[in-house]
Amino acid sequence: MSDDTPQMGAVFWPVGTGDSSTVVVSDEIVLQIDLHDLVKADDDGNPEVPVVDRLVEALPQVDGRPYLAVFALTHADKDHCLGFADLLDKVEIGELWATPRLWREYEGGDGEGLCEDAKVFQVEAERRVAAVMDAVGDGREPGSGDRVVVFGYDTDHDKHAYDELPEEFKSGPGKSITVLDGHDCFDRFEVFIHAPFADDCAAARNETSLAMQVTLTDDSGQTGRLLLFGDLAYDTIMKIVDYSEYKKREQYLAWDLLLAPHHCSKKVMYVPDGEGGDVFQMDVMNAFRRHAGDQPVVVSSSGVFPATDNPGANPPHRKAANRYEEIADELICTMAWPNAAAPVPVVFAIDAHGARIVREETVELAASEAFTKAAPHVFGRRLAAVTAAAAIVAETVVTQSAHGATGPERVRRAIAADRGGDKAPETVVGFGR
Repeated sequence: MSDDTPQMGAVFWPVGTGDSSTVVVSDEIVLQIDLHDLVKADDDGNPEVPVVDRLVEALPQVDGRPYLAVFALTHADKDHCLGFADLLDKVEIGELWATPRLWREYEGGDGEGLCEDAKVFQVEAERRVAAVMDAVGDGREPGSGDRVVVFGYDTDHDKHAYDELPEEFKSGPGKSITVLDGHDCFDRFEVFIHAPFADDCAAARNETSLAMQVTLTDDSGQTGRLLLFGDLAYDTIMKIVDYSEYKKREQYLAWDLLLAPHHCSKKVMYVPDGEGGDVFQMDVMNAFRRHAGDQPVVVSSSGVFPATDNPGANPPHRKAANRYEEIADELICTMAWPNAAAPVPVVFAIDAHGARIVREETVELAASEAFTKAAPHVFGRRLAAVTAAAAIVAETVVTQSAHGATGPERVRRAIAADRGGDKAPETVVGFGR
């Protein structure tokens, strides 16, 4: 990769239908939004790929330990937090971003219905709340590794320890954040919080997702804007749109990249008609189109899109993909970029040339063994290092799938279709070849 390789952006890891998004603000500041470590996945159809181990290798080091400035959990579904316990064990996480919903679920029923990694996350969040309160009581600032921010308002807030946190450790809809684990990033980074709303505090878990706009600004002044809505569905997304437009905050709805909510679920733009069918909601798609940038890209963190939708099937949904194709210059599926036989990470980068998707040839080059080993130690190459780590994950997924050992069924079918049969190729499937 050349010396003018972008230094900031976001990497969307190919981890099947699940979210693992890494935002690189600078060489030292990395934000991880959700995690889906395939080693921890309990679906027999998933390959065993150590996403956490590869991420750890790409992170900066502080005092000899891998350092992640922030880990943000949008909500506690398995496909958003699997592997967190392993990450916590191997990485110094400066600041944790949590929502009140976990307190409601964990303390209300001792975590019944939560996966083990969600429980570990909640225990860590509670530890940090206590650490922050101890620090405040002693008249000092909590240190890196003890910080926590709780996003949203719950009507049960007075039943939980986080209620006593000072206001600087709370946030919610309508508020912005430019400081990450004590690092002031105001000229490079801003997160605007859209949700969760107080009205949804007792709703289904997906509707309590942490939703945000991330704006990254390069030294040249170029910006890139990402909309990340977790697993929200139509009603809550339209609430965000209506509220933001009413408050004249349209700039916080702007996007160059939209991460398709709930892994390209049809629930974003269709509602049940009560008779087993769906009714298309044009207003939400018009809203997305209205606030899109000049070259809008939609990314679906999911398995390969099906040819058609079957009743009751989980996301991704073909009918949702079709709608996104109507409003975006490009729709990218993380498990099929550039194709299902050889996916590479989806990299959204910002530099003097603007905000854009890094094309697959450049991503493949980042996966070379020599560069993978050198990149974390070269100034200005953090984004490249994370890209290389995610590319290794993609290659491992495909290699295991190609040999028939494991792998998402849709990926296996796509590989077989591309080859014209089930026979493995004579040359190794990989990157930079």
